[in-house]
Amino acid sequence: MNPYRTHNCDELRKKDIGQQIKLAGWVDTIRDHGGVTFIHLRDHYGITQIVINDDAMMNGVNRECVVSVEGVLRERDAETINAKLSTGEVELKVDNLTVLGKSVSQLPFDIDESVNTREDVRLKYRFLDLRNPAVHRNIVMRSEITRFLRMKMEELGFIEIQTPILTSSSPEGARDYLVPSRKHKGMFYALPQAPQIFKQLLMVSGFDRYFQIAPCFRDEDSRADRSPGEFYQLDFEMAFATQDEVFSVAEKVMCDTFSAFSDKKISAAPFKRIPFAESMLRYGTDKPDLRNPLIIEDLTDFFADVDFAPFRKKPVRGIVAPDCAASSKSFFEKMLAFATEEVGMKGLGYISVLEGMALKGPIVKFLTAEKQQLLINMLGLKENDTLFFICDVPKLVDKLSGQIRSELGKRLGLIDENKFAFCFITDFPMYEENEDTGVIEFTHNPFSMPQGEMQALETMNPLDIKAIQYDIVCNGVELSSGAVRNHRPDVMLKAFEIAGYTEKDLITKFPALFNAFHYGAPPHAGMAPGLDRIVMLLTGQESIREVIAFPMNANAQDLLLGAPNEVSELQLREAHIKIR
Repeated sequence: MNPYRTHNCDELRKKDIGQQIKLAGWVDTIRDHGGVTFIHLRDHYGITQIVINDDAMMNGVNRECVVSVEGVLRERDAETINAKLSTGEVELKVDNLTVLGKSVSQLPFDIDESVNTREDVRLKYRFLDLRNPAVHRNIVMRSEITRFLRMKMEELGFIEIQTPILTSSSPEGARDYLVPSRKHKGMFYALPQAPQIFKQLLMVSGFDRYFQIAPCFRDEDSRADRSPGEFYQLDFEMAFATQDEVFSVAEKVMCDTFSAFSDKKISAAPFKRIPFAESMLRYGTDKPDLRNPLIIEDLTDFFADVDFAPFRKKPVRGIVAPDCAASSKSFFEKMLAFATEEVGMKGLGYISVLEGMALKGPIVKFLTAEKQQLLINMLGLKENDTLFFICDVPKLVDKLSGQIRSELGKRLGLIDENKFAFCFITDFPMYEENEDTGVIEFTHNPFSMPQGEMQALETMNPLDIKAIQYDIVCNGVELSSGAVRNHRPDVMLKAFEIAGYTEKDLITKFPALFNAFHYGAPPHAGMAPGLDRIVMLLTGQESIREVIAFPMNANAQDLLLGAPNEVSELQLREAHIKIR
């Protein structure tokens, strides 16, 4: 029999009244009513109120100490029932109390208010922060979501296979975390940025459908939806599979998971598919938030014959904001301040549609009556609409337009917060030109199959070649990237040659994959939805660190354990390392 408890702190109900009960947990709150002390006792499951009539029992008892109590469960008086607690109709009259773990009297923050505490303090005392029921629930929900994802993948015929954590360094886009070898002087392992090569090797090995909840390690800067160092993804790969088959699996898993853990509206399958070029033009980003109904229009051709100097010989974009013309003067002033001070634009022009379809704004005088009517017809302008203009050099205009679109959506209250809007972004460019060097480089995953395969590589301008690559985006958050893989050694050689790699480079940097593809590699494809980001969306958190048990801070430091930290000279010598 357990010496500490017979029940947990969320288990007791009126049916248990009169029983001898043992509970154990943390002292959440203490209310001293003069000779009678009421304590909320908290454990992983919930809270039960306990009542102590003997002041001597309270010796050494303070908030957050751990106690085990024993007594008889009784019904609360009607006027003292706490409807906010699932155990709110009962309380435990304590006969015996044992302090199992003492706590200091001065806490760094109140547990219930931990989310309002400075992040550096929260992370230093993360074990206290995690006692906050709201924070605790995030981690519990993460566990439930992970279990559900595993179940769905198994239902779809995937088998779970773990891949190595210590591997070789390879150029996959981000910086590697390196691990020195003690046995091989001057040599290093690397932590995997993703199981990319291993999962492709599994397809070559004859496995048909693989998945794992995979840890990935990238030495990247932090942001709200990216944790520096380590993150997890639902990694899966399929042999003899097409892009459509990967999409079908992703839609099934995402729809079922988000339906199971949220009451919000969810995009029905099949998810909308948006080519990369269209996404950049219409939404100003390859991670569009489709809850925002605003669309970016290309007005470059319209203004080609308009004598307006700021728009001359540069691309022009327009965004129609409905029912905006009657907004206050401060609305437009704040939008201008956002554009110039936060985004870095030179200005933000606009035209408002007044009663009787009259156009008003500084740009109107540069438009003939015919051009004004053409603009109205082309964009379907209505009374009280406002058309905002964004103009800049080609490499900036789409990004700036996307930022203005997002800000207008927020300020006008157009974003449906009760919705998860999914889409696939497809047809990413295979290559891009380095702005500094002019060298052709891979845009994303170098192991993707180019559309058109060898013919495209031999006959097309590399900057026009599309890859069979795709992302899943939900509410403006990139949940996953994936691709149909390049499984042909001849196509791989040519693809890497265009990016400046030789056959020797391939053999040196990707020896296992390049070698394996010479022994019969099946066509294969897959993707890897980010677990952390899925949980972040489903729990309604703004930062990914809220759904990771022990996250690093934005500066890639573990404030709880003190990592990174110095190591001894002996450890350095054993690893053949000298600090310079």
